[in-house]
Amino acid sequence: MAFDLPELPYSYDALAPYMSAETLEFHHDKHHMAYVNNGNKLLEGSGLEGKSLEEVVVGSYGKNAGLFNNAGQHYNHIHFWNWMAKNGGGKKMPGNLEKAITSDLGGFDKMRADFMNAGATQFGSGWCWLAVKDGKIEVMKTPNGESPLVHGAKPILGCDVWEHSYYIDYRNARPKYLEAFVDNMVNWEYVAKMYEEATS
Repeated sequence: MAFDLPELPYSYDALAPYMSAETLEFHHDKHHMAYVNNGNKLLEGSGLEGKSLEEVVVGSYGKNAGLFNNAGQHYNHIHFWNWMAKNGGGKKMPGNLEKAITSDLGGFDKMRADFMNAGATQFGSGWCWLAVKDGKIEVMKTPNGESPLVHGAKPILGCDVWEHSYYIDYRNARPKYLEAFVDNMVNWEYVAKMYEEATS
């Protein structure tokens, strides 16, 4: 199954001022496109042709670093664009998700602090996550293009903390970017959808 670059689910300026059109143009049109193009080249002859993207990510982990890095980032970014929405963020979220965050993570404020801390303390490039493992939501962080998929968990929210995701808008202030992400950009409806899929 060849990788395709998905369209953004909103206009380039939809997330401003929290994420600029310039950032989205570089991040989606250049960086994500490179993962798609490189991933398609590396998929040929890998033995994983015809598999789902999730199967390619898990199947290449620890065995084919080049394919894993590009397929992993393609998977992460497909969801990243959908994890953000105009007028997103804040505490308003679907009831089942809110209940789970309260029971598994000690409530919204603790989840917010732990998620932002995971992103701020991820050394170098990587991601911070909410993921479902053994039926419960956990806060995780991973380096580079890794995701909870390769650690037996299903991601339901991820924030890209590679510099290209925030440097144009926030320079080196990664914590400010994480704050803007949680408070103003998260698409909780999409998180809730992935939570239902991960727990059904």
